[in-house]
Amino acid sequence: MATRQPAVAGTFYEGDPDRLAAQVRACFAENGDAEGVERFIGAVVPHAGLMYSGHVAAAFYAQAELPRRFIILCPNHTGFGHFAAINREGSWRTPLGDVSIDTPLADALMQQSTLLADDDRAHAREHSLEVQLPFLQQLLGDFTFVPICLGANRYDYCEEIGNAIATVIAAAGEPVGIVASSDLNHYEDQKTTLRKDQLAIDEVLKLDPRGLWRAVEESDISMCGFIPATAMMIAATKLGAKQARLIRHATSGDVNGDYSHVVGYAAIAIS
Repeated sequence: MATRQPAVAGTFYEGDPDRLAAQVRACFAENGDAEGVERFIGAVVPHAGLMYSGHVAAAFYAQAELPRRFIILCPNHTGFGHFAAINREGSWRTPLGDVSIDTPLADALMQQSTLLADDDRAHAREHSLEVQLPFLQQLLGDFTFVPICLGANRYDYCEEIGNAIATVIAAAGEPVGIVASSDLNHYEDQKTTLRKDQLAIDEVLKLDPRGLWRAVEESDISMCGFIPATAMMIAATKLGAKQARLIRHATSGDVNGDYSHVVGYAAIAIS
C-alpha cells in the first residue's frame, strides 16, 4: 500500500523529527495548561505554517478529548485531482512517523456518497491536511484518519458529503472526530481581516452552514477552507451538535508584526 510522502516538511514545519517535536511542544506551550479536555464532534482548525498558526491549532488540540479515528477535511489549494478526493488505503508520512488511513471508514464513506473518489493527485502537494498530523501524532501516537480534499464550490455537494459523514459516524459505534482545516481571511489589512473573520466565525458559532456559505460569498471573505467547514458543520449538526466555542483567534500580523497584509486563523470546537 502506498505511503503519501510529506509535501511541506522543512517549509511549513520543521523537517527534522526532534525539531518538529520541539516545535509542536512550543505551540502547545503558548496556550498554557489546558483546564480540562472537552468532547467535540467537529472543529475548524487553521493550517498555515506552524510558526504562524500552530499556536492557534494547538489551542484546539490541547483541550479536545481526542478519539483514535478522524475524518479530516481540507481545501484544494493546488487545483489538481478530483473535486472530492479521498484516500482509501495506505498511510501518510511526516517526520514523526507514518499515520494509517482508516480504510473501513473510507470505504463506508464512499458507499454513502458517489461524489467521493479515491485520488492521490489532489492530496499529493496539498499542505492544509498534512500540517494537522504532527499535533495528533504528538498527543496520540497511534490513530487512523480519512483524508478528504474538497474543491467544488457547490453547497449541494457539501450537503451530500456532510450527510454521508454523519451517517457513517453514527454507525461506527465509537467516537470519530471531524476536523475541517481552514484559515480565514487572506491578505488584507488587520482591521479588514478581523471584521471579515468575525463574520465567518459568527456563522460557525451559530452552527449555520448555509449562513457561513452566504457570508463568505456576500462579504468576499477569502476563507480557503469554507467548503470543508460547511461539510463538517452539516455533519456535526446532523450528529446532534448543539454548541460551538471559539477557542482562539489570531492573525499572521500578531506573529510577524506586519498588520498591512495578514491572514486570519481561528480554532473553533463544535460539540
